[in-house]
Amino acid sequence: MNAPTDATEVFGRNVFSERVMRERLPRETFTALTTTIERGAPLTAEVADVVANAMKDWAIERGATHYTHWFQPLTGGTAEKHDAFISPREDGSIIMEFSGKQLTRGEPDAPSFPSGGLRSTFEARGYTAWDCTSHAFLKKDAAGNVTLCIPTAFCSYTGLALDTKTPLLRSMGAVSKQATRVLHALGHTTTTRVVSTVGPEQEYFLVDKQFYSQRLDLMVTGRTLFGAPPPKGQELEDQYFGAIKDRVSTFMRDLDVELWLMGITSKTKHNEVAPAQYENAPIFATANIAADHNQLIMETMQKVALRHNLVCLLHEKPYAGVNGSGKHNNWSLSTDDGINLLDPGTTPHDNEQFLIFLCALIQSIDKHADILRASAASAGNDLRLGGNEAPPAVVSIFLGEELTQVLMSIAKGEAVAAKNRDVLQIGVDTLPPLPKDNTDRNRTSPFAFTGDKFEFRMVGSSASISDANTVLNTIVAEALDEFATRLERADNINAEAAAIVRDVVERHGRVLFNGNSYAEEWLEEAAGRGLPNIQSTVAALNSVVTPKAVDLFGTRGVLSEQELRSRHEIQLERYAKQINVEAVSAIEMAHKQYVPAIIEYAAKLGQAVQQTAGAGVSTTVQKELLTRVNDLLHSAYSRLQILESELAKAQTVADVRKQAETYRDDVVPAMSDLREDIDRLEMLLPKDRWPVPSYTDMMFKL
Repeated sequence: MNAPTDATEVFGRNVFSERVMRERLPRETFTALTTTIERGAPLTAEVADVVANAMKDWAIERGATHYTHWFQPLTGGTAEKHDAFISPREDGSIIMEFSGKQLTRGEPDAPSFPSGGLRSTFEARGYTAWDCTSHAFLKKDAAGNVTLCIPTAFCSYTGLALDTKTPLLRSMGAVSKQATRVLHALGHTTTTRVVSTVGPEQEYFLVDKQFYSQRLDLMVTGRTLFGAPPPKGQELEDQYFGAIKDRVSTFMRDLDVELWLMGITSKTKHNEVAPAQYENAPIFATANIAADHNQLIMETMQKVALRHNLVCLLHEKPYAGVNGSGKHNNWSLSTDDGINLLDPGTTPHDNEQFLIFLCALIQSIDKHADILRASAASAGNDLRLGGNEAPPAVVSIFLGEELTQVLMSIAKGEAVAAKNRDVLQIGVDTLPPLPKDNTDRNRTSPFAFTGDKFEFRMVGSSASISDANTVLNTIVAEALDEFATRLERADNINAEAAAIVRDVVERHGRVLFNGNSYAEEWLEEAAGRGLPNIQSTVAALNSVVTPKAVDLFGTRGVLSEQELRSRHEIQLERYAKQINVEAVSAIEMAHKQYVPAIIEYAAKLGQAVQQTAGAGVSTTVQKELLTRVNDLLHSAYSRLQILESELAKAQTVADVRKQAETYRDDVVPAMSDLREDIDRLEMLLPKDRWPVPSYTDMMFKL
């Protein structure tokens, strides 16, 4: 693909952006739409009709023939149903039409989307509603078809949320309301709206398509269920930020262009820690737009990779023994008049506003660590969290020494002296002095302050970021509601603000930890502090249906109890189904690929023993190797039968929670045991006898 690389020329070309709307809409229509976007004012039918016609003309000029309401159901992915712009005329010809009603509302036939009991299969009607705060865009497929994509929310006939966008939008409204109350109480009355902003870093792996096509496990589950470690992994630490290979760089260039065309600010790209692992990061956007863009980033990565005979792997742990992939979710709050509420300034101890919002994060994370952990729960992430590469299942906050000291001093009623910003002494005269940030960067912390934002590092690479940000917005809204009420009732605002800081440090300071979160000692200390350590997805998901969670989300109007329980059921079902697919795949690979290949090799060894013995030569090595292979084969086959038995039992469990627990407790360990033997056999058999590509092939041949 000889794509143009001038970012200023291509950026946003396929987006019905504010600039395009300003050019194409009458002034009064543009003003009305802007008021709806910025202030939530109702969108009239007249305005919708004008916008729809302009959007249609713009799209057709760029080759579009169809439009779709692009939404994000509870599958974790996206969905779209394409309709042509054509309408018949009486003379047998057609006219290209698109009305305001078609723009603002769709009615997909949606019985097959997961609902978690929110509706029966025969009640198929669902509605998609235009999210006018997220710009429409064009997508072009390999055949040259251009489609106008309209970001939408998806709800049931009775108004219940059937997607990830609706709760996210509700949570954004909740945190905006309470943050604005706090600001007004502190005297900042010019602010009318606060938005949560997000910058998600997307990690991923690339593998040559020919190797991918030979691995049933990769094709069906997204990860390798078997695979012996390569001679070299990531232990030399030479992959991270290393020079990007030409083939990968070409892919990244085309990816950038595709994303820029859709108005996605793809900015950073680099090699990650593991071989064949990489990262893409955009600039911050409002939470719902960031979520939309991240879904498009994942989709586009996979599409562009195929053009280069590559496959993009988004699973959290495609390869054992090396780092898995996460999605670092950088979160902050900004006002409509340009203030980052998590910017400490040069003297954080004097920044009353910053300290109040910082304490809202501390209180909310400590109080609802279990719910935040659940927002990052998945079968794939269970393989990643807690390894020496990713945050443990214990949720803690890293603030750095300076901010921690500020909070502790205020809590004790001590004066906080201004600290001059240190300068890094490099020891090279020709290099300029570098001012130090007020925090280091703790890569081991699951929730780390990084200067003017918090980085939530638990989110899995394949997940939608909507769930995590819905939780963050909601729990912070709860804390800010409490703080706003206290400040509004206070006679002395400054004294009450200091009291809030003291109370938060005393009640919730246990969640602050600036050390190595990977260390075993921390897990022991965390237990002593009473911090939850939720090891599995199945256990984590229980937190979303507790009375505490029902009250939290219901009071804020983000998710009703019915919606929460439906999501709980859907996620448990997804976990069970994913492990079931993995187990079936492992069994098929063992029966059809590994066992036959091993038996054939053992037979060849047996023949070699006989032929060598007949020649009067020692057969010690051949016999020893044959014995090792045969013993492992018997063990593997026995473990294969155990896996088949455990899988059959799990499939018969009716209760969704008990079934998920059975898969976790019985099927997953049985798969692990089988893998142990198969991987040991891979180390013994010649490469040309092994039926699938090795880790060395997949991670190093790019």
